[in-house]
Order: sequence, then C-alpha cells, then structure tokens
Amino acid sequence: MASFLADTDSDDELPVGWEERVTLDGKVFYANHQTKSTQWTHPKTGKKRVISGELPFGWERSVLPNGDVVFVDHINKKTTYTDPRLAFAVEEKDNVTDIRQRFDSSSTALQVLHGRDLSNKVAVITGANCGIGYETAKAFAFHGVHVIIACRDLDKANDAIKNIVKQRHHAKVQALKCDLSSFKSVKEFVEQFEALNLPIHILVLNAAVFALPHATTEDGIEKTFQVNYLSHFYLVKLLRQTLIKSAPCRVVVVSSESHRFSQVTKENLSSNLLSPPSSRNFSAMMAYNDSKLCNILFSSALSHRLQRYGVTCNAVHPGNMISTSLSRNWWLYRLAFALVRPFTKSVEQGAATSVYCATAVELDDVTGLYFNNCLQTSPSKAAQDIELSELLWILSDKMIENALQERSLLP
Repeated sequence: MASFLADTDSDDELPVGWEERVTLDGKVFYANHQTKSTQWTHPKTGKKRVISGELPFGWERSVLPNGDVVFVDHINKKTTYTDPRLAFAVEEKDNVTDIRQRFDSSSTALQVLHGRDLSNKVAVITGANCGIGYETAKAFAFHGVHVIIACRDLDKANDAIKNIVKQRHHAKVQALKCDLSSFKSVKEFVEQFEALNLPIHILVLNAAVFALPHATTEDGIEKTFQVNYLSHFYLVKLLRQTLIKSAPCRVVVVSSESHRFSQVTKENLSSNLLSPPSSRNFSAMMAYNDSKLCNILFSSALSHRLQRYGVTCNAVHPGNMISTSLSRNWWLYRLAFALVRPFTKSVEQGAATSVYCATAVELDDVTGLYFNNCLQTSPSKAAQDIELSELLWILSDKMIENALQERSLLP
C-alpha cells in the first residue's frame, strides 16, 4: 500500500481567461474566453475532474424560462450560474487508490464536511459520548446525519446528545445501550437497533479502552481485547445483513499507530487469543497494541468479504496521545497525555480522518486501506499479512462461539 503525495494548491489555479464549468451530469470542463474554446482537461494539470452527490444544504437547482440552469442558495438569498459542488470536485482516477490529499493533520471533522448535506444518511458510532467519538457524532449530526450513539453509559450519552442538540436544534441523535465488555449487551443493542427499521450508511467502530489492569469480562475474555476488537467483530457479524441491505455503506475501524508495536504473529496468534496471559505476565500497553493490530487485520478481512456487496471498510489512526478520557485508568498516563497536549491534535482534528473515510466522495470504491491524517498510508507488515487476517477471523469466530455456548446464549 503506497501513499500518494498531494499536488500543490497552486496547480489548481486557472490561467487568466479560463473558467471552470460543469455539465448537468457532473463532468467538469474548462472554457477559454480568449480562444472561445472548451476542453475536458485542466489547462495546467491535464487532469479531468467530476462532481457528485447532493447539493449543499439549502441549495436548489433551477431552470430559467430561457433554458439557463442556475443554482439558488436559499440560506444566503443569492443565485449563481456556478454549481456549488465545484468546490468539492475530485479528479477522475486511473486507479481506485489514486487519492489526492485534500485534508491533513490540522483539518477538523467539521472542515472535512464543509458544505456537505448528509441528511439522507444514518450513522452508528460506538463510544461516541465523549472524545473523538463525540466529535465524530457532532460533525455528522451538524450535517444532517441521523446518528445512533452506541454507548454503555446512557446517562453520559444523553448528556452528549443534549450538547449537540443545543448547538443544532435540528440534529437527529439518539442513544442505545451497548456495553462492549458483554456479548449479551452487543446482541441486545443490535435487536434494539433493528427494531428502529433504519439502514446503516456509516458504521464507525470507535470505542476503546486503554491501560486497563488485567481483567476478564463476563464472557471470560481479556477485557482490552474484547472491548477494542472482539465485540466490534461480533457487532459487525450481527449487522452484516443490515449493512448489505443498506449498501452503499462504509465501515470505519478506529485503530492506532501503536499497532506497529504488537508482537502478534501467525505463529503465536492462536496461543495469544485462546490462552491470554495471566495477570502476572500481563502488559496493558501490549494488550492495547495487539487489539489495534487486530482492528486493522479485521478491517482488511471484512473489506474482502463485503466489497462485492457495496460495503467498504477502512481503518484509521486518529492521532497520537490526543487529550481524551482514554488515559483515565492510570495517573502516569494522564500526566504523560497532559504534558504532550500542546503538541498533539485536538479532539476535533482527531475525528477528521474517521469522518473523511466515512464521507469523502473520492473514497466511494476504496476499501481495505489504512489512513492517517486523511491520507492513505502503509500500516505495519503484520497488518498487511492476508494469512494473518484470515487466521484472526477464524479464531475470532471460534472465541465468540465458545463464549456464547458456555453462557448458553446461542439460539
């Protein structure tokens, strides 16, 4: 997986006498007023561009009596001949992974969605009551998405919803209980969601714990591993048919650059998962690293399985040591996170890559990749190991089945 360098902004500037226009079917063309000619390719870059998607919120296309097409901005009470979606035109790609970088580490989630109208979308986000998940939910809700917050603490989730609605009275946000340390709770969440008869256009697997002491869940599984990875795996398994019926839709798996420090291999994966370390040999940091590698491997395996149904899946790194409640479990980590706070991303910036992968037009058919700072990049070699991802999938299925059988939760 190679990363792609962005063109400079100056490359997009048209020479004097040129104008950018768009056809009714979304193709961008260029008019030269000096020679009275038009062409499909940009006069400087030589590339073709297209627009797609709905008009921004508040805009309407209208045809005048003389046949001219105009665009009416009902919010600002103005009319123009220029399609406002030209601001979000993307280059036609020779290859699906030809992705031009439009945003970077300084971009926020709201900047990524500037001018977008997503009022026909439904999103489910785990762990969205605070931090990066909250900013992701807020950005979606501000742009018309019907957001479902999947959270174990409904009081905190409802407080988050109140904050969003206070800023945007039209926001559609609701919370459903989902405790990722319990397969039973995950199943109950899916049943509650399915009772709403809603599609899922965006699924963001965001929830995570960090630096937990050694503990096992009611399902008999090490807690960090289950919350960060295995319950998300189970959630997607239960929602599989809903995702397929909702296609095109996107799954975004929030991972971390710390996946590069995982020591999981094909040789030790089975023993690590089926026989996790005892409390004496447990490393909270390594457990986190391993879970984040599993997130990327899962994203890759899921993309192979669902791509043909119109479901894409990409993994993301939100940023390093962002000031959220993630570090709450040990005072030393809280101190470290506080010390680096001036040098790291804000939570608004941390949510940008998740939002970008969930909504960017240029990623319509892009799947199975890893993104950092809104740009495709290469994960570790282990994360790119297809055999390892398939082995993880098989073992994950086995672990869930064993846990459900032991607790008599299988139908």
